[in-house]
Amino acid sequence: MKSRMRETGGATGKGVAKKRILLVDDHPLVGKGLGTLLNTTRDLAICAEAGTVQEATRLIAQESPDLVILDISLPGVSGLELLKDIHVCNPDLPVLVLSMHEESVYAERVLRAGAKGYIMKQEPGATVIEAIRSVLAGNLYMSPNLVSRMLKVFVSNGASEAPKKSGPEALNDRELQVYTLIGNGFTTKEIAAQLNLSPKTVQTYREHIKRKFGLRKANELVHVATQWVKNGPSL
Repeated sequence: MKSRMRETGGATGKGVAKKRILLVDDHPLVGKGLGTLLNTTRDLAICAEAGTVQEATRLIAQESPDLVILDISLPGVSGLELLKDIHVCNPDLPVLVLSMHEESVYAERVLRAGAKGYIMKQEPGATVIEAIRSVLAGNLYMSPNLVSRMLKVFVSNGASEAPKKSGPEALNDRELQVYTLIGNGFTTKEIAAQLNLSPKTVQTYREHIKRKFGLRKANELVHVATQWVKNGPSL
């Protein structure tokens, strides 16, 4: 998808400057829907849209947005890697992840990577606007379920046993990337090329995943990964 520029109008008739938002998502309908939603507000506007990591990086430098709304499912380099780069190169630029991905798998890891909030695309428009304004105000935005989940983890740090993670939640970021690509039908060699890794390194990740899942055979890993991708959005 080619990047698209938008005229934000500078300020509203009442003198309130609109906050300029860069949307990074490779689905044009998302941009259209979010643009329509923000047009109902007096203080928010999308200044540009990007569909790839490369476009996003260029537009951040060019547009100096007040906020980046990011989908972590992007072609090529994942949005999670872009998030990490933004956190390093533009630490004062807040990022809100707006995604279809299951919160229990992705929310904690994007917050660790530097995001200021996580919200699922299925949420009502009013909740999305609330999340945007909260992050722009300098706050973290999390759903009540995620807040409860993270509080349990925090409390458990002082206990003898912390809650054990299972399934994809137990994978680190790179393992999750490999697992998702396996589920999308990529071979070890293809995954290595896409992630700029050696096939041997990818094979090591595959073995780590099998061990965490209690799997013994390669075809078992392919099966569970394929089913996981089929039943829910992928990275």
